[in-house]
Amino acid sequence: MTQGTRRPRAVRMSVELPLWRALTGYRILTLAYALGLFFLNYHRYAHPPGAALYMGVLTLWMLLTWNRVTAPERCTRPFLIADLAIALCGVLLSAVVDTPARIAGGAATLPSIWTGGAVLGLAIKGGWRWAAAGSTLVAAANLVERGALARDTVHNVLLVWVSSVAIGYIVEVARASERTLARALQIEAATRERERLARDIHDSVLQVLAMVQRRGAALGGEAAELGRMAGEQEIALRTLVAGGLLPPRRSAEQLAEDAELVRSVHLAPQPPAGPCDLRALLTPHEGAGVSLAAPGTPVLLEAAAAAELAAAVGAALDNVAQHAGEGARAWILLEDEPAEVIVTVRDDGPGIAEGRLADAEREGRMGVALSIRGRLRDLGGSADVVSVPGQGTEVELRVPRGSGVGQ
Repeated sequence: MTQGTRRPRAVRMSVELPLWRALTGYRILTLAYALGLFFLNYHRYAHPPGAALYMGVLTLWMLLTWNRVTAPERCTRPFLIADLAIALCGVLLSAVVDTPARIAGGAATLPSIWTGGAVLGLAIKGGWRWAAAGSTLVAAANLVERGALARDTVHNVLLVWVSSVAIGYIVEVARASERTLARALQIEAATRERERLARDIHDSVLQVLAMVQRRGAALGGEAAELGRMAGEQEIALRTLVAGGLLPPRRSAEQLAEDAELVRSVHLAPQPPAGPCDLRALLTPHEGAGVSLAAPGTPVLLEAAAAAELAAAVGAALDNVAQHAGEGARAWILLEDEPAEVIVTVRDDGPGIAEGRLADAEREGRMGVALSIRGRLRDLGGSADVVSVPGQGTEVELRVPRGSGVGQ
């Protein structure tokens, strides 16, 4: 693996965490509200000490368990059952400690709207089914406490039931979406890793096999048989890299045609750690048929990004050697811009016929798709191929400053 390569980091997400935090705040605020109602109506209760005893138990319960609903791992099923039981006891106890007149007038129960927090905890933890069960028990307790189907009681019961079930259903949908997104991120990471491996295979193994096939055919004899086997393995491996979309083709004519599309292996020099001068990585490409134009000052780029960019330039020059003909010339232009680095590879060959790149990708020839565009995409840059039949081909590679592999 190229030095400095960074793998995509796993992103830990949770759609539930904000809901648990909101529930914690709700429980604390509604306890304060219930205590305020209790103190304002203390002398109106039929049995004030009994009401005070329950409110003391409720306050102590909250002091001991306020942080149990801050995270799903701490909010266990036994805790939720106990929380709901305390709320139900408070609702039913209101019928004993309060006066019949206040109850008939629609006075709030001892836990008041704090009861909703117990039902919401069930909704967030277990979904709409738990919410439906909890809100049904709360509804039954309120009806028993009131002793009649009063309009305001039915209204409050339906409000709690519908809202808790809706929240529970939303939580279930959010969880399913979160799992789907996590799976999609895993697939994306696996796909990017596969493309990286495919680039390495294209730039090394496939080219070596093609060279063996071509040299074996030229030497004849036993070498020809070895070359034929190497050509078959090249096609099989190319099919695997392309995702199995291309069935193996084993005729001698097709193997020869495939081999002509691959140049002998080219290994890009490895850069040192830290920023390096891109000119040093592009200079080895310069030769009799390739000219390099670069700034007179160093063009610094992160080592990993520079290595990938140089490899993409090498892949573009491989395509020139394979398709432009023996007498074709190529020019490399390196531009050092404030926000990005631009490398242009141009040749005077016959150009690329319209639709040929798409056909090559479908056939498993991934040179442009992976070795060039795939590398630039991983760097956060772009690769544009402009070709006019009879007028040559131009490949423009753009890499933003500060980019690195895996960004």
